[in-house]
Amino acid sequence: MKILFVCKHNRFRSKVAESIFNALNKNPNIKAESAGIIMDKERPYIADNVLKIMKQKGYSITSKPEQVKKPGLEDYRLIVIVGDNTPMEDFSNLKCKLIRWDIPDCGAEEFEKISTIIGQIEAKVKELINSIAVS
Repeated sequence: MKILFVCKHNRFRSKVAESIFNALNKNPNIKAESAGIIMDKERPYIADNVLKIMKQKGYSITSKPEQVKKPGLEDYRLIVIVGDNTPMEDFSNLKCKLIRWDIPDCGAEEFEKISTIIGQIEAKVKELINSIAVS
């Protein structure tokens, strides 16, 4: 089973969700990936504060931001729209399960806010893993 986490640029929220899911998930048949609706050509990287907080929590983000590839979306059984500023229209005609979390974005320098958001995502990912294990 493949899961796709999506946010606007794949620089923060979806990348964090992917990393946490793959670190905590114990089922080898489930793999998470992430992507953004649009690429941020001015900042095609993960912010240092995000990487620092994730490392403090015991997680690492090793891949670079990616853009959603429309051909190929049918390969996912579950798509999680992580970002509150991410449109769902591109995913509405797919046969997979679609979930929306509405996690807010913040600036790369807002250390405390980034930490809070990562905590929210971590809690959501744990709930998701538990719900998959039960179903």
